[in-house]
Amino acid sequence: MKKLLITFLLAILMVTGMSARTFVLVTGISNYNDPNNNLEQPTKDAKRFKEVMESQTKDITILTSSNVTKANVLEKLSAICNRAQKEDQVVFFYAGHGMKGGLYAYDQPIPYSDIVRMLSKSKAGSKLAFIDACHAGTVVNPLNNTDWSSTVTGSGDIAFFVGCRPEEGSLENPFIGAGLFTQALIKGMRGKSDKNADKRITVEELFRYAYNDVLVHSGKKQHPQLIAPKNMYNVVVTKW
Repeated sequence: MKKLLITFLLAILMVTGMSARTFVLVTGISNYNDPNNNLEQPTKDAKRFKEVMESQTKDITILTSSNVTKANVLEKLSAICNRAQKEDQVVFFYAGHGMKGGLYAYDQPIPYSDIVRMLSKSKAGSKLAFIDACHAGTVVNPLNNTDWSSTVTGSGDIAFFVGCRPEEGSLENPFIGAGLFTQALIKGMRGKSDKNADKRITVEELFRYAYNDVLVHSGKKQHPQLIAPKNMYNVVVTKW
């Protein structure tokens, strides 16, 4: 009887673990339909980020260039936020132009407050957002965090990885064919950030790696930031 009970409990644990899902929305805009505003790398960055996440989940939606309208982004993000349950994770990625206070979608700006509000309403146990855009650090305002001397502390279930400080730009590198921040994230998610070699990349591990990598490759001109409560530092971003 005892052996049967143990087997039953193990089966429950396995089913519970398997039920957790990751829902991902990936967006990237290289072509703004204006030679003066077009970028080289964001669409490539979005596709490469999607490739990394494909090893974690099949629930991935990708939008690029003219499809990254404000309505499309908010609709798709709302859909995955609504589907996610307490044991699940929501991931949002954006690469493209940014401004103070928001993102430049293909057709019009998306205030960070809209992204934060949508993520906040989701039941998902953890929400991760990756923003590779100029002035990305200004997302700190709708998150009501103001301490930029170090990683922001507090409570909650949202972690923003942003490519630069509020006053900085987010740099591209044509030689590697990627934005510096996205390149660092991808290398980190594929194992380079796994400091304790447990095959699990945590929020803290990924940020520390990405920060140092971007700092080196930008000549200290770009400083990624992590806006997250301490209780999220050990949340697993990817396994490899």
